[in-house]
Amino acid sequence: MTDRPLTLMAVHAHPDDEATGTGGVLARYAAEGIRTVLVTCTDGACGDGPGGVKPGDPAHDPAAVALMRRQELDASCEVLKISDLETLDYADSGMMGWPSNDAPGSFWQTPVQEGAARLAELMRNYRPDVVVTYDANGFYGHPDHIQAHRITMAALEMTALSPKVYWTTMPRSMMQRFGEIMREFYEDMPEPDPAEAAAMAEIGLPDDEITTWVDTTAFSGQKFDSLAAHASQGENIFFLKMGKERFGELMGVETFVRVQDTTGAAVPENDLFAGLR
Repeated sequence: MTDRPLTLMAVHAHPDDEATGTGGVLARYAAEGIRTVLVTCTDGACGDGPGGVKPGDPAHDPAAVALMRRQELDASCEVLKISDLETLDYADSGMMGWPSNDAPGSFWQTPVQEGAARLAELMRNYRPDVVVTYDANGFYGHPDHIQAHRITMAALEMTALSPKVYWTTMPRSMMQRFGEIMREFYEDMPEPDPAEAAAMAEIGLPDDEITTWVDTTAFSGQKFDSLAAHASQGENIFFLKMGKERFGELMGVETFVRVQDTTGAAVPENDLFAGLR
C-alpha cells in the first residue's frame, strides 16, 4: 500500500465536455476523496462568442472566445471540485468539415504521437488508476473528440501504467428518450433526413453492451451547475433548457464501456473503481 490517493483522469476535447459526459462521476469521486484530474485538449476557440456570435462571423474573435472559455472551465472545475486541471491548449478544430480542421496548429492536424507524448508525461506524473475518454468515433464524430481518443490510447501505450480504461457512451434507449424530449421542447423541430437519422441511430451502444452504469443522482445538481458555468455556450447545451429538477431526473446515471482492466471486476459494474478499493 502507498499513500498515493486513488486517481481518476478524464481526457476531454473542449471546455464544457467535462460536464456533459462525466460531470457526475467527477463530482461523485471528488466527494469520495478520490483525486480527479481533468485534461482539456483544446482552447475551445471555435465555440460561440459573446451574444452567440458564431465562428466565421467577422465579429467572432477566437482569442477572446478562448480566454472566456478558459474562465468558464475554471468555474466548472470549482463546481465539480476537480483536484487538478491540465490544459494542452491546442487550437480548436471546429466541427468535421469546417475549414478550421486544416488550420496549422489545430488539434486535428497535430501528429498523434506528439499529443500522446505530452499526455503520457501527465499520466506518469499523476499515475491514474482510472482513465476516461471517448470511443474511436469521438462519440458522435467530432474531430477533436476523435483526436482525444487517439492520443489517450497512444499515451497509455507509451507508459508502463495499467489503469482501468473507459470510453464514455450512452445507452440507445436513452438516446431515443432524448430525441423524444427534444421534440417536446422544440415543437417545430423538423424530422431529420433519413441519412441523418441513420447516423444518429448509430450513436451510443445497445443497453446490453454497456459495461458500467454509475449512479450520480446525488450530484446531478453539481453537473447542471457545471454546465451552466459554460454560459457562453448555453445556446448549444440543450440540457440547460430542462431546468435543474428535470435534469436531475433524467441525468442521474452516467454510462461507460470498459476497454482495459487488470482487476478482474465483474461486469456490468456500478463503480469505475470496482476492484481497486
